[in-house]
Amino acid sequence: MPSFRFLDPADIRRLKNYEFGAKAMVEGYLSGRHRSHQRGSSIEFHEFRQYTPGDDPAKVDWRVFARNDKMFLRTYEQETNLECHVFLDCSASMGFPENSTRLSKLEYASFYAASLAWWVISKNDRVSLTLFDEGIRKFLPPGSTRKHLHDLLGLLENNRPGSGTSITETLARAQPLLKRKGTLVVLSDFFCDPADLFKALNPYLHRGFRVHLFHLLDPDELKLKDRGLSRFVDMETSAHLTAHPHSIRESWDAEILSHSRALRSLAASRNADYALCSTTDSYFTLFDRLRTH
Repeated sequence: MPSFRFLDPADIRRLKNYEFGAKAMVEGYLSGRHRSHQRGSSIEFHEFRQYTPGDDPAKVDWRVFARNDKMFLRTYEQETNLECHVFLDCSASMGFPENSTRLSKLEYASFYAASLAWWVISKNDRVSLTLFDEGIRKFLPPGSTRKHLHDLLGLLENNRPGSGTSITETLARAQPLLKRKGTLVVLSDFFCDPADLFKALNPYLHRGFRVHLFHLLDPDELKLKDRGLSRFVDMETSAHLTAHPHSIRESWDAEILSHSRALRSLAASRNADYALCSTTDSYFTLFDRLRTH
């Protein structure tokens, strides 16, 4: 495989031996595999399904193509396959911190998205990627081939922080693009209204998606550093405030805590998973969330 920045060979070696326990991700639920009428390669034929980009060309029935000049896949009765849909926030605020030795929030999220995509495809399951800021910037439909993984890693490689954020707009526009329910993983700093976010997530939850919200913040956002008079700039609106960190630390801490608690409470009430993550923690802790929730 060509070298990609966000897919570390050490991570691949670790993932090859990574155990997710007795449970397996199935149609968005960590509930053990069951027999299902889905695509696969087991003995009993189920039906034809039209080819979509990202499908394995080896599964195309070329005899049907020769007769109709249309590409169809033969699907079989087999164990259910996972579809994992990754939504990656690429707004300007995800570029924090700039010019730092630490990973930015976007870089951290990209490492995790690359590892998760590799792991899903290594199990012959399908993964999609949605890059968004104020709306959908790029959408890569679900696929399970090596080429699909290369395309996904290429998108991550060439991605840069964008403009403002509208997670709700993105989720609304992405709904018709996701044909099958699955595991929905959202990687974001969630600078949005929690009630609006879950209003946008409700259609996915009603369709049976398993939702994981990974709230990514830099340590300097979780706890303001002690320093002199500082200028704080909103990376998305350019609004700014000049203040001594110690004079606003208490209200800042209270706001972060309140926002996180609101997201956690709404997630719990809708049977979704929420985790607040520092970007200095190993992103393998996010794999642990998939195992235990």
